[in-house]
Amino acid sequence: MIKKMGLLLVAILLLVGSQVKADEGMWIPMLLKKYNIEDMQKAGFKLSADDIYNINDACLKDAVVGLGREGSPFHHFCTGELISDEGLIVTNHHCGYGAIQAHSTLEHNYLKDGFWAMSRDEELVNEGITASFLVRMKDVTKIVLDSITDDTKEVVRQKMIRKNIKKIQDAAEKDSDYRASVKPFFNGNQYFLSVYEIFKDVRLVGAPPSAIGKFGGDTDNWMWPRHTGDFSMFRIYADKENKPASYAKDNVPMKPNQSFKISLKGVNEGDFTMVFGYPGTTTEYLTSHALEMMTQLDNPHKIKIRTKKLDIMRADMDASSMVRIQYSAKYAGVANSWKRWQGEIKGLQRLDAIAKKKNLETKFVAWANTNEDLKKKYAGIIDEMGSLYKELAPISLARDYAIEAGIRGAETVGFATKFKGLSRLTKKDSDKIADAVEALKKQSDKFFKNYNMPTDKKLLAATLKMYSDNLEDKYLPKEIINVRTKYKGDFEAYAEKALRKSIFSDQDKVNQLLANYKISMGKKLAKDPIFALGNSIRFHYESEITPRYGKLSRQTTKLQRTYMAGLMEMQKDKTFYPDANSTFRVHYGKVAGYKARNAMTYDHYTTLEGIIEKDNPEIFDYDVPQKLRDLYHANDFGQYANDKGEMPVCFAATNHTTGGNSGSPVLNANGELIGLNFDRAWEGVMSDLMYDAEICRNVSLDIRYVLFVVDKFAGAGYLLDEMNIVK
Repeated sequence: MIKKMGLLLVAILLLVGSQVKADEGMWIPMLLKKYNIEDMQKAGFKLSADDIYNINDACLKDAVVGLGREGSPFHHFCTGELISDEGLIVTNHHCGYGAIQAHSTLEHNYLKDGFWAMSRDEELVNEGITASFLVRMKDVTKIVLDSITDDTKEVVRQKMIRKNIKKIQDAAEKDSDYRASVKPFFNGNQYFLSVYEIFKDVRLVGAPPSAIGKFGGDTDNWMWPRHTGDFSMFRIYADKENKPASYAKDNVPMKPNQSFKISLKGVNEGDFTMVFGYPGTTTEYLTSHALEMMTQLDNPHKIKIRTKKLDIMRADMDASSMVRIQYSAKYAGVANSWKRWQGEIKGLQRLDAIAKKKNLETKFVAWANTNEDLKKKYAGIIDEMGSLYKELAPISLARDYAIEAGIRGAETVGFATKFKGLSRLTKKDSDKIADAVEALKKQSDKFFKNYNMPTDKKLLAATLKMYSDNLEDKYLPKEIINVRTKYKGDFEAYAEKALRKSIFSDQDKVNQLLANYKISMGKKLAKDPIFALGNSIRFHYESEITPRYGKLSRQTTKLQRTYMAGLMEMQKDKTFYPDANSTFRVHYGKVAGYKARNAMTYDHYTTLEGIIEKDNPEIFDYDVPQKLRDLYHANDFGQYANDKGEMPVCFAATNHTTGGNSGSPVLNANGELIGLNFDRAWEGVMSDLMYDAEICRNVSLDIRYVLFVVDKFAGAGYLLDEMNIVK
């Protein structure tokens, strides 16, 4: 008899428990009618499941945008939402940050001064950004796992799955303009197809100055209370048939099936809230062994590396306005996970998460040994996991250093590795030189626009020293050992000489190489010190670390999949939600403050008064624009003030969100837009691994503050004429 664990689990999923807990969970929209809608309505929701997800009629999902990049459009880096019938979308400032920065110069510093297109002709084109709309979802588990049994070897299993997925995706895309993606759920026990319409012409419409859009900077990131006006606006364009098209001057604003009504009613403690979006990655069902490796080894080292990098960048940014423009987006990217990792460790310690995981595993082991059938499927899994993670730990650490301190340490190191393909071309490949050179010219222009050699020199010395000091030699690339020996551990001396000799710290030298490149130059390129370093790191990573890490990861993945199936079989009365995987989800909860720690309790919302209280022209992150000060002191809040006459800025709620949910629409019980999700409270960021409704809070920007800034501060009130605003 053929055993099909995946299909068995599907049956479990469709039948398991009726108890659905509000607040926690990232729910699949097509299953809301079956599992969630009654609970949502009891919590205050006034619409139906069909109002959220309907493949036959316009519904709320049609106003939600997944922001991605060409080449990987299904990995949504942020979420946005349509707020007019003329393609206007709003998302977070930090989601648009890269685009805003790319358009910024010393003469037109849109990061510092903000940007507002006062006509359609002034909207700025952003190459490579995509806007995806979910058309439909479908459970395709049976087709994906066809002919796969418990005895199928893991490598064979994955090959069969990839083949089956391609067939499903090809069939979904046939004779259509749609793009299809099949992704695993519940650690590969279930698979869903998502079909998207993807637009490629996305233009920047407006963004407040960073003093509003990034107010509080990285100091306030991941924190509550929060006073950040974290929003930017874009417009989606289509061809004249309203179909997706690459940028063209005669493209027109797309006409959506649905856009959100915008509510001025505001929020009160306990109000129902719902978030739509594309959450990136969560791992709620890991074992204690995985948490131990993450919190006691991997994250502490990554935090240490990034602390050093941030200290170096911050000092140079504070000393130079030009460096601040060049490195602000990079700094924010490094700081984001750095701060989250610290919060995760503290949050998991607070919850005693590892002990709770071990307690669950003890129960699982006892349950798995209650009869022969269960023993055959699940006995020994926990012990095997423990052994694998013990073997994986040093490899994982070496991998982290290769990435964080090696390839992503000094910028020139990663940049130099991009020339590896060019250096390997032979006489047989002479017809490929022109294309390779042209691609590298574009990458070079982009790289040097935001490059500062003195900063990179400090990063190179510091990260290589950490790389060398924290790993055994058997986990180090040969070139790092050679450098350490030759320079007697003086990595600053090495960095000085290497960057002086290398072409990769000088745009003119790179351009000269590319302009005159011949096959014979490959050997010369290989002798460049930064090229040699970068390729030594990458070679060691790809030949020594990745294969060992991959082999062990595949083994843990297989065990995790089986463990997941066992948990669901053991806990039949519990309704499980799948981990986030950058697919469309619905989250719901309520507006709520929280008690952070002893004698420290927070309200559920903040106001402009808090911004003025933080105002300090001597600190970059808290230097409030004069016009905002003037509006505050004049109480010139227009129709956007709350019932108390305050200008609301942000609010906190219990929706279970994560990265990728940035920019997600936050809706009230009537499905009206009341805010933009942009962060989580630091005390609860461990929600990616373990959720706690008492302290986990998503942080949202009040839509009334968005409208206030657009209208009163920016003088771009014409945009409000496009919107459907309700009171």
